[in-house]
Amino acid sequence: MNSYERFAEVYDELMTDIPYGQYVQWITRHAPAIQFKQLLDIGCGTGTLASLLHAEGYQVSGIDLSEDMLAVASARMAANGITMPLFAMSMDEIEGFDGLDVAIIPIDSINYVKDEANVMETLKRIYVSLRDGGQLFFDVHSLFKMDEIFLDGPFTYDDGELTYVWHTEPGEFEHSVYHQMTFFVQTAGDLFERFDEEHFQRTFAIGQYEMWLKEIGFASVEISADWTDEAPHDESERIFIRAVK
Repeated sequence: MNSYERFAEVYDELMTDIPYGQYVQWITRHAPAIQFKQLLDIGCGTGTLASLLHAEGYQVSGIDLSEDMLAVASARMAANGITMPLFAMSMDEIEGFDGLDVAIIPIDSINYVKDEANVMETLKRIYVSLRDGGQLFFDVHSLFKMDEIFLDGPFTYDDGELTYVWHTEPGEFEHSVYHQMTFFVQTAGDLFERFDEEHFQRTFAIGQYEMWLKEIGFASVEISADWTDEAPHDESERIFIRAVK
């Protein structure tokens, strides 16, 4: 998985199109904080979603592999007077969490897990950490997005203060991709600083995720797509999965 390195500095600005409020609604509709209190945000990044869930009444903890991301999250919590445990931890090595009511892996974070065995291990460890009746919420890129949309690059972005050029190429595994990004960040006046990032993502068929979850022992699995309650179709881009222990 990727540490994101300097990407943490620009992450929030690049994620302004993510409807975090809809993610909160998805969780609160099925696992309201009055009944499901203890929540673990896995791949919490800069803490945007975690802070929104805290405001809903959940007792949130967060983990992320990137210490840079966690530093931004910690600063966000401090600025908002929020006390929240944050841990630098790989999601396939989750430990020390017992009796969780809710676990989330938001914004395609699990797609950064490269090996199939590590994806399975992540889901197993979450299952063990949840109480009976606890729920797991996560989303992944669809095969269509990984195999077609991502490879229809390059993509560009420019808001005057931040510019990036984003190239993609197929990864070594089926349904995987390398993201090669060059950023130019305004530092002072007309001066810009360049830095480069390479990220890898891999996804699997919807049926594969469902099979893993049921093999692990989850009692029920519900699947929808693209921020709706509708079932996925051939051109769905983001798949949402809710599993109940």
